[in-house]
Amino acid sequence: MSFSLISRTKPKHRAADKVAELKRQLKDQQAETVSAFGQLIGAADTIAILQHQLADVRAKRAEAEQVVVCLAADLDERTEERDQALAEADRLRAQLAPYLAADANANAITVPAAERDTTAFEDQATAPIDVRELRNRFTAGPVVSLHHSPQAADPTHIPAPAA
Repeated sequence: MSFSLISRTKPKHRAADKVAELKRQLKDQQAETVSAFGQLIGAADTIAILQHQLADVRAKRAEAEQVVVCLAADLDERTEERDQALAEADRLRAQLAPYLAADANANAITVPAAERDTTAFEDQATAPIDVRELRNRFTAGPVVSLHHSPQAADPTHIPAPAA
């Protein structure tokens, strides 16, 4: 019997196949290790940058707090100076008030009552128009249309007052 005539239904496991598979797994793990190492180095760089930024922020914050303290002290000084200046101004105003009143009384401006010059014709004073006559004439009743009456021809006609 020849060995070539025997058919195999199941392949045999050979040591070379197992070695090839282990080499492939080793290469995959090496690639993953290199990738993870690159990520680790990138993370370390990012951490270093963030730590530097944190130190800058802390320094700026300390500087800002110092500026705020100085400004608060300066504001307190200015407020005290303002209050003193206002008190001094009130004291001087009270001291000066009698002199101002005496000066205002001594230099008072007096003007005689104004009179309108009505000598020119266009500046003649006018008096209110007396409208009692017209009211009395038109209280007789409703206004009647005069279009068809004989008085319509006379535009100056005013109805007679009611009796």
